[in-house]
Amino acid sequence: MSNIIQLKGISRTYTNGGQALTVLKEIDLTIAAGELVAIIGASGSGKSTLMNIMGCLDVPDCGDYYIRGQNAARLSPDELARTRREHIGFIFQRYHLMPDLSALGNVEIPAIYANSERDKRRLRAASLLGRLGLEGREHHKPGELSGGQQQRVSIARSLINGGEIILADEPTGALDTQSGQEVLAILSELNQRGHTVVIVTHDMKVAQYANRIIELRDGEIISDTGSCATSGVALAPPDSVQQSRWQSLFDRTRESLQMALKAMNAHRLRTTLTMTGIIFGIAAVVTVVALGEGAKQRTLENIKQLGTNVVSIFPGRDFFDDSAESIRTLVPADAEALAKQGFVDSVSPEVNASDNIRFLGKSATATINGVGRDHFRVNGIELLQGATFRDDRNAQQEVIIDENARKALFDDAGLQALGQIVFLGSVPARVVGIAKSNNRSYAPNRITVWMPYSTVMYRMVGKPVLTSISVRLKDNVANEAAVSAISQLLTQRHGVKDFQLYNFEQIRKSVERTSLTFSILILMVACISLMIGSIGVMNIMLVSVTERTHEIGVRMAVGARRSDIMQQFMIEAVLVCLIGGALGIALSYAAGALFTALAGSMFTAIYSWQAAAAAFFSSTLIGMIFGYLPARKAARMDPVVSLASE
Repeated sequence: MSNIIQLKGISRTYTNGGQALTVLKEIDLTIAAGELVAIIGASGSGKSTLMNIMGCLDVPDCGDYYIRGQNAARLSPDELARTRREHIGFIFQRYHLMPDLSALGNVEIPAIYANSERDKRRLRAASLLGRLGLEGREHHKPGELSGGQQQRVSIARSLINGGEIILADEPTGALDTQSGQEVLAILSELNQRGHTVVIVTHDMKVAQYANRIIELRDGEIISDTGSCATSGVALAPPDSVQQSRWQSLFDRTRESLQMALKAMNAHRLRTTLTMTGIIFGIAAVVTVVALGEGAKQRTLENIKQLGTNVVSIFPGRDFFDDSAESIRTLVPADAEALAKQGFVDSVSPEVNASDNIRFLGKSATATINGVGRDHFRVNGIELLQGATFRDDRNAQQEVIIDENARKALFDDAGLQALGQIVFLGSVPARVVGIAKSNNRSYAPNRITVWMPYSTVMYRMVGKPVLTSISVRLKDNVANEAAVSAISQLLTQRHGVKDFQLYNFEQIRKSVERTSLTFSILILMVACISLMIGSIGVMNIMLVSVTERTHEIGVRMAVGARRSDIMQQFMIEAVLVCLIGGALGIALSYAAGALFTALAGSMFTAIYSWQAAAAAFFSSTLIGMIFGYLPARKAARMDPVVSLASE
């Protein structure tokens, strides 16, 4: 007599509200192949947890569990799924059938995951239902069947792949007396045919159908009585033909597609609202691309008008010069020389540092910009209160803070910031102004302060050189000529070109750069709607996963791999986006025609199949990306918790 189930020192502890609850304590148990065993005990005795461990749905905290000679602890999640799929059949008290599938469809599910050939598995499923007295009811959904009939469907499902081990959890608990006796008779017959049957129940009358009764109390076996004899009949494997990998993938994909369509149809309004973001996002992409060529010239003119006549000067021979940090050529005298040029409006020497800013026990990290008194004019920064520095050359201990610094240091104290003394590192400084926060910053909540460049140079960084120089040109000056004059002046002063110029206006006038900027702007505009739609897709998928937690648990119990669960939810997400993408393209064509009619000759929508194809591809990609996390969450769910969520 070979042992098919063997437990050695199995313990299981759960945490409930911070309290450790031991459900199983050092369980040692052996069940031979072909036995009919009843595990009995009151509620909370640990019998269901023991069954879940036997069925490879739960994992013990300590001890070893061997099934068919294999240590379950050494099996991967997919190998555990294979064990459940090929060797274990579950019969649950609440049946756990898919409400949207027919009886035949419910029985087929484990065989689909087992890669069985479609015609063979359908024939076997129909045969099992017929043997269990459900001939003619194969295409009825669970809601159209009685409780006893649903339990028979559950039994047929447990046998579709052979059901070498049948684990029945309170199989008669939801049935009337007659239906319960019929189910127990079926289980006894299955045992006579060679199946190893384990019945978990609290009813002694049900347990008496078994040859061996194991009683649990408070997580321990207190008795193990009855005969350990088996039927002696070898269980024949089911006649199933393994189909090709591609055909199996096709079947599983088709089944997932059907489930996705049913889920979307069941929540039509929610699905439609979710698609709205994708529809408008894709429509925005295609429409903007179609109108882009007509709008390009006007946009370029607007960009030219937005340019600022600011030239920034940095140390180093070029922008990729690794020695730029060690070059000590930009000095305050360079800034003074530039300020004397007739084409220059204003100049600001600049030194950068970073340190903590403190006031009355409050502290925050700040970016410290040592600048000239004309820095705010050069860069167009608005002073909300106070004024710029009186003197930027004599290391005056003055500071101008931005709005973020004012809120962080002074709002709670209810004090006026102007005139207060703050510490920047170890340097005290009086607040003489408040500037508007730089909205262009990549960190909008970052604190920025400005001090005279001489103060930062001599009192903080201890270096007599500048980090950069910013030059604002006069509005009526030719930009290219002014930049050339600046380069000649500094080269003459230094004797070599050891600096680099960054000319904002010149870059803005570059057609290639402008085209790139224009493309980025198009992408940004379209991505706003797409991002909203994408978040909506993720939201609906997370909701769908939550609503279908029980279904996920059932699929895992009958042998679904993690990849099968992921595939199902990924298909649903992609399907939502594909339909939204198709509708978005159609909307774009209609919107483009309307826009062209309203704008007249100013803009003309020119559509291309490349743009439509790219938009359609984008919608698919969005479905894959934003459907991945919900699908991954579904695939990594605990089967036991999922089953209990009904």
